Amino acid sequence: MGRRCWRRRALAAACLGAALLLLGAAPRALRLAFENSLSSGWLSGKRRSPLQMLYDLDQGPRSALAALAAEHRQRRDLLRRACSRHTRRQRLLGPEDLRHVLVDDAHGLLYCYVPKVACTNWKRVLLALSGRGPADPRAIPAHEAHAPGRLPSLADFGPAEINRRLRAYLAFLFVREPFERLASAYRNKLARPHGAAFQRRFGTRIVRRLRPRPRPEALARGHDVRFAEFLAYLLDPRTRRDEPFNEHWERAHALCHPCRLRYDVVGRFETLADDAAFVLGLAGAPHLRFPAPPPGAPAAARARAERLFRDVSPFYQRRLFDLYRMDFLLFNYSAPAYVRLR
Repeated sequence: MGRRCWRRRALAAACLGAALLLLGAAPRALRLAFENSLSSGWLSGKRRSPLQMLYDLDQGPRSALAALAAEHRQRRDLLRRACSRHTRRQRLLGPEDLRHVLVDDAHGLLYCYVPKVACTNWKRVLLALSGRGPADPRAIPAHEAHAPGRLPSLADFGPAEINRRLRAYLAFLFVREPFERLASAYRNKLARPHGAAFQRRFGTRIVRRLRPRPRPEALARGHDVRFAEFLAYLLDPRTRRDEPFNEHWERAHALCHPCRLRYDVVGRFETLADDAAFVLGLAGAPHLRFPAPPPGAPAAARARAERLFRDVSPFYQRRLFDLYRMDFLLFNYSAPAYVRLR
């Protein structure tokens, strides 16, 4: 691809950035804006790609949607600068590195999913968009959304097809404050009764490694792992030496490689509704409702994370921050106020 084309691709991606200044607007307002202002694109049947839609927004006259691009462009620019500042030598990506990048050929989308950042609902939405599931994403059970093979990933294609999609499709991911995401993974996979499979696989391993005289039931079930034990397991060098982190607590940058792959939209869990509406508008589906969390759920999640980390010593908090430092830096998150780094 020529340099001019790459510049155009970069501009389009930055445009994707410009779309987030309307952070305060309700998702319904975003849907109406797309329906009213972008009727010459996907909605009229001309099948312009999401990336072209984004480029058009950047080149077109000022509008609410063009203003919406400013925040996204800022996020992309911040990510690019952070990559330049904090990454040096990088290995070549292999097919398995692209396993988390899901493909929607019908709408020209690439979505890198990060567990515990609304990825179940994004998979539901992609199934609905691609016709592989009911038109209403909320009607798709979670186990079906996560079933292997329901959605193709970039790893399923050969090099030429991978590169073609990377050049032409709108690539996006969603990220979350790292400690809050970690607390959510612990609660969902190790602390709740329905996490029995994870408890047997990881909980028993944690108990065996960290408890001097574990009870037989804990060794067999791994059902009572404490948060401090979970963190100690993550910080133990043997854990990553034995095998890669599980995707639920792997760092977002290690799953999605944002310094190697160019992402046009960096959505945030904290502004999920607006960011999701923007992506769906670019995809030509502003009518599709992204499943909303219950009212008060984000604030409750933050409060739970604070309660869990309150009992973690400053020493372990600092080590954990170092472990997830790149996610904080690349995605422009500050350490939470409850974390004691000094």
